[in-house]
Amino acid sequence: MRLMTGRRLIGRLAIQSAAPGLELSHLDVLDAVRRAEPAGEVTVGTIAEMLRIDPSRASRVVAEMVGRNVLRREASQADARRIVVVITDAGQALLAEIHAQKLAIISEIVSDWPGEDIERFATLFERFIGGYEAIFLSRDRDTPG
Repeated sequence: MRLMTGRRLIGRLAIQSAAPGLELSHLDVLDAVRRAEPAGEVTVGTIAEMLRIDPSRASRVVAEMVGRNVLRREASQADARRIVVVITDAGQALLAEIHAQKLAIISEIVSDWPGEDIERFATLFERFIGGYEAIFLSRDRDTPG
């Protein structure tokens, strides 16, 4: 629980520095699109499913992000009746800036740690996240959809 709280806190701090006025829900949507794009076209439904939120909420956040020129809607290449969501160049730049801000925050947190503590923490954290993702994905597959 503290991990999730810490992750959200770091995200909130990064947003304050990189894009004041943005909310964590905006970052969640932007990150969901980034993660989903390599697998194919991303729709509002895809975003809602990934974030486990109501499609109308996903649609509202996407509309806000389109208004900020961070995302754009366009016709699907596979089916022109469908609308897909894509990250703009400004959105890519924003993601890069937020990532840089997060790294700066984490670097500041561990700045007085000995090198071996940082290495051990990184190893254990990767192991923890790997286990967390395996359980999350397993439960996600078992959830009727």
